[in-house]
Amino acid sequence: MKIVINGIHANLRFSSAHMIPLHESCGGIHGHSYIVDLVIEGERCGKYGFVVDFKKAKDIVRSICSKLDHKVLIPCKSDVVKFTDKGEKSIEFTVGQKEYKLPIEDCCLLPLKSTSAEDLAEYFTEEIFKYLEETYNKISRVQICVNEGIGQGAYFDKSIKT
Repeated sequence: MKIVINGIHANLRFSSAHMIPLHESCGGIHGHSYIVDLVIEGERCGKYGFVVDFKKAKDIVRSICSKLDHKVLIPCKSDVVKFTDKGEKSIEFTVGQKEYKLPIEDCCLLPLKSTSAEDLAEYFTEEIFKYLEETYNKISRVQICVNEGIGQGAYFDKSIKT
């Protein structure tokens, strides 16, 4: 059995700035209004026979979206983002010849090599899996699509082998 949640209709969205370091056209800080779509597969279980409670699934995605919303997304594991200072009030880093200093409260440091739609889709999938594993032991697959705009997104799919 599978459940599908369409992010645009369920209001699973966030707006963030990011960059793809050293990319010709996406290397500068720019932003997107992201939409997150979700597919969860598994066996029906529990008192109500749900694969997963729709409300719970949406709450999980919204909590991740909230963490990223109106922030500059910075990939901490990038080979080209060089951090020069991570203070209490600001963060400083370089990308090639560019130097950045941003207020820390405006940033979200992510354990990723990039903040591309592909890496964000994988990040969402892994985070959602962590939450679902605690409550739903019959989940077999989670698929996330992080859309940078309508009609343009990246999917990441994670399956559990039983």
